[in-house]
Amino acid sequence: MSASLESLPDLSNDYPLSEEQIAAFRKQGHIMLPGVCTVSEIEVYREVLNRAAYHYSRETRPMEERDTYGKAFLQIMNLWVKDDAVKKYVLARRFAKIAAQLMGVKGVRLYHDQALYKEAHGGHTPWHQDQYYWPLDTDNTITMWMPLVDVSVDMGALTFATGSHGEGFLGHVAISDESHSAWDNLVKERGYPVHNEPMKAGDCTFHTGWTLHMAPGNNSDQNREVMTVIYYEDGVDTLVPDNPNRQNDLEGWLPGVQGGELAVSPLNPLLYSEE
Repeated sequence: MSASLESLPDLSNDYPLSEEQIAAFRKQGHIMLPGVCTVSEIEVYREVLNRAAYHYSRETRPMEERDTYGKAFLQIMNLWVKDDAVKKYVLARRFAKIAAQLMGVKGVRLYHDQALYKEAHGGHTPWHQDQYYWPLDTDNTITMWMPLVDVSVDMGALTFATGSHGEGFLGHVAISDESHSAWDNLVKERGYPVHNEPMKAGDCTFHTGWTLHMAPGNNSDQNREVMTVIYYEDGVDTLVPDNPNRQNDLEGWLPGVQGGELAVSPLNPLLYSEE
C-alpha cells in the first residue's frame, strides 16, 4: 500500500557533518556521505519517486535506436511540481542544509530536480561539467545524487575526476561523445585521480557544478534508480546566456527571469537559510 502524504517520513532534521568532511569536499570537489536517508526512509521514498518517474518518463525507443545520451539514462525533470509526495523529498531541509554547509553559504535555493534512471544494460554517461548548462553567476552550485537502490560500480556508479573543479569552466562542450573524449584526455593528461565506489540506497554524493564526472554503463539486469537535486547559493544573479543550452535552462528553470537579474522564480524556492 502506498504511503499517504501525511505519513511520509519527515526529512527536516539535521545530518551531522564533520569539519573534515566539509574540508574534503572543498578540496576534492565531491564527497560521498553514507546514510543521508535511513533504510526505512529510502524504502518509502523509493516507492514515491519510482511511481512518479516511470509515470512521467516519455522515453519509448528501443535502446538500439538511441544516441549516446539517450542510452545513458531515463531523465525526468522537476518531478516536484508534478507530485506532492515527490515535493516533500525534493524540498527537504536535511538535504538543503548539507548543501549549504558544504559550500559554506548561508542559504540555498532549488535549481531543479532530476530522476536519472540508468536502465539495465544501458550505456555510459559521458564526462561532462554540469555548470556548462547553468546560467548562474556563481561557483556556489552543488548536486546531490542519491541512489534509491544499492549501486555497484558495474551498475553505473557516479565517477569523479577528483580536484577537477579547480579548472572552472573548460569550454562550450555539451555532454556527448565529444565531451567524453575531450575530458577523458584532459583527466589523463593532468593526472586527476578518478574515483567511484559502491553505494547503498540512501547514501549520496555531492559534487560541485564544475567537477568533471561520468558514469560507466549499467552491466546489471536491474535499473540504477537515482534521484538528484541541484542547489545554488541564495542571492546570486543570473548570467546573460552565452550558449543555447544556458538559454534553454534560463527559460525552463528560471521562468520569467532575464539574464543579469536575480536568480529567483516560483520554481526556485529557498530551501535552507541560517536566518
